[in-house]
Amino acid sequence: MKKYKLCLTVNGIDYMLEVNAGETLQDVIRDHLNLTGTKTGCDSGACGACTVLMDGMAIKSCLVLALQAEGRKILTIEGLAQDGALHPLQEAFVENWAIQCGYCTPGMILTSKALLDENPNPSGDDIRMYLSGNFCRCTGYQKIIDAVSSVRPLQGGRHGKK
Repeated sequence: MKKYKLCLTVNGIDYMLEVNAGETLQDVIRDHLNLTGTKTGCDSGACGACTVLMDGMAIKSCLVLALQAEGRKILTIEGLAQDGALHPLQEAFVENWAIQCGYCTPGMILTSKALLDENPNPSGDDIRMYLSGNFCRCTGYQKIIDAVSSVRPLQGGRHGKK
């Protein structure tokens, strides 16, 4: 099978890879870059476990061909923490007991980050609507909504506690 060159930035690191035409961004993130925080769920875009940010927008990486990410900036859960410190959203999920099995957590956190970057002060209904494409089988969602609600913007675009 013919291989194609792919240049993209993942978590601030530039990569040049060779990929098959049919490989998804999820495949590249997990199999080529060994970033396994991006989960494989339904492989049909329904569950949100594979959510990453592409140029700041939450996308389901199982639905995007890797070659469509050419030249784009990708953020995975591994790139969210900075200088050894958890991102405030990650801290909020822990503090609000919004994690049980943890399988959906990376997608939930990255989708929540996209929401807060777009709307720094969302209502509970806004959060529910934004997260509607991410499924959690464990928490019942209220703790996730509480976690996202507890995070408020700080200067410079980062988010912090109220």
